[in-house]
Amino acid sequence: MTVPFTLTLDPTRDLLFERIVDVAPELVWRAWTTPALLMRWFTPVPWTTTACDIDLRAGGKFRTVMRSPEGQEFENVGCYLEAVPNERLTWTSALGPGFRPSGAAGADALGIVFTAAITLARHPEGTKYTAHAMHGDAASRDRHEQMGFEDGWGKALAQLVTVAKTL
Repeated sequence: MTVPFTLTLDPTRDLLFERIVDVAPELVWRAWTTPALLMRWFTPVPWTTTACDIDLRAGGKFRTVMRSPEGQEFENVGCYLEAVPNERLTWTSALGPGFRPSGAAGADALGIVFTAAITLARHPEGTKYTAHAMHGDAASRDRHEQMGFEDGWGKALAQLVTVAKTL
């Protein structure tokens, strides 16, 4: 049994994204943990996700391949730290599968190293969805924010909700 760890927000190094969505936590969880579903929503249009591998366990692989509108592909490989069904999913780009340190300092396709936690809580309207992106320093946090963290994660979440409503 995995015991969830406590997340503490550091506003100088972290980004937080919270929304209420009108689908149940179980459907949000399915969209996050089923490769064929994740590929339908994970990158904000006009980007696409062309591949996804999920080994849903602490130390397991989380891999996606994103394609830009210009046709460039970017592979991201990370490691799950925590998977609490229908409650929280935590992964990092700083580690690869098996908790092995990542090459290239763990930078994702956009050049950012971070740990993300998606927390789901039942809400009268569906699910309170919280994404917490943790960075090693303020410069990385700021870069992620300037690249469109809020807008990109918001568009992706809207796409996730559309997919979840088809399940």
